[in-house]
Amino acid sequence: MEGKIITPAQNSSNLSASPESDQQVLQIWGRQPLKGQVKISGAKNSALVVMAGALLCPDDCHIRNVPALVDVARMGQILSAVGVKVQQNGDVLDMNASNLIDAQAPYELVSQLRASFFIIGPLLARLGFAKVPLPGGCAIVKGPNRRLKGAKIYLDYPSVGATETLMMAATLAEGETVIENAAQEPEVVDLANFCRAMGAKIQGAGTNTIVISGVEKLHAVDYAIIPDRIEAGTFLLAGAITHSEITLSSVIPDHLTAVIAKLQTMGAKIIVESDTVRIIPGKIHTATDIETLPYPGFSTDMQAPFMALLTLSEGDSMIKETVFENRLRHVAELNRMGADIRVKGNVAVVRGVPMLSGAPVVATDLRASAALVIAGLAADGVTTISSLQHLDRGYEQLEMKLQKLGAKLRRVKEGTDPANAEFPVNPVR
Repeated sequence: MEGKIITPAQNSSNLSASPESDQQVLQIWGRQPLKGQVKISGAKNSALVVMAGALLCPDDCHIRNVPALVDVARMGQILSAVGVKVQQNGDVLDMNASNLIDAQAPYELVSQLRASFFIIGPLLARLGFAKVPLPGGCAIVKGPNRRLKGAKIYLDYPSVGATETLMMAATLAEGETVIENAAQEPEVVDLANFCRAMGAKIQGAGTNTIVISGVEKLHAVDYAIIPDRIEAGTFLLAGAITHSEITLSSVIPDHLTAVIAKLQTMGAKIIVESDTVRIIPGKIHTATDIETLPYPGFSTDMQAPFMALLTLSEGDSMIKETVFENRLRHVAELNRMGADIRVKGNVAVVRGVPMLSGAPVVATDLRASAALVIAGLAADGVTTISSLQHLDRGYEQLEMKLQKLGAKLRRVKEGTDPANAEFPVNPVR
């Protein structure tokens, strides 16, 4: 079967099942038991940076386990704008960056994808020049010559984006580059493994010190993206909040250590095998406190989904967001469903309530949308979630996966009456 060629002019529907998601809503009928097994997709945050990393190689790059997401489609379009051939066939991307051009990626695409800045490092390494439009104007970076020189770099904060950008730039630099206080996230390790598979010399990825010895050239590669730990955590929470036993397949359990530990503290039983994780929730959820931290601490991306579970826990929980500002906007929407959450600064106090009620709510960002889906699964009545463009950025076929587990939900045009819904008596599992 012939794949699709991704060009800048194409709509993001190439890799998204919902190109009109901003005009659609997700209706969820709550309090339905879930059961079965769900396969976790490739990691969005790895796929985006690995796609950018393919710019470093002048040969063919075969990337597998790539999730079908709006953000992935946009990155493909951005890369094609700078001369990369990108062909999509299912969950496989074939890329060739042998003919990079000194072109500027379209502002309308770059402005919608924060991860577009990842292309700066590889372009600078390959061309000695990078020009990427940003919201406040273009970021223009020019190297001293056609090849960068290695350096010792200390990061004031272990930023994932900074670590990955520097690591990519250093792969083709002359000499040795040392990144201290580097980010340790699994996505950083995945990028390092991808670059190593192309011939890069990188040591220490996954620790706070990464050493890169520059090489002259990288070569063709066949590489598979790691599973998405945030999607995996989201499904564990879906099982917990509905008191349902479900199994996740195609996961790396070590990437879920912080989430598993919190769920166990709250009373859930977690069974871990080689590449599967099964949750057996307790009868009640005990309140617990969370503080978001860089990996291996509790991920900021899991803060909002976990808050949904805490709304139905016994006792008071405290969540402290230390990684990003303005990442508590979902609180107002959860309170609209009957939650009891108070916010002061970057701290939210969640007092558990006996029940949530379905309501019309708005997804304010990607992880907030996941929180509302989780809350909707446990709420009494129908929850209607709008602004689904956020959800489509980071979760592949979420509705289909939940339906196979037994959830009652559907994506419909805004304004559709939920009273007209029909569901099979015995959902496919």
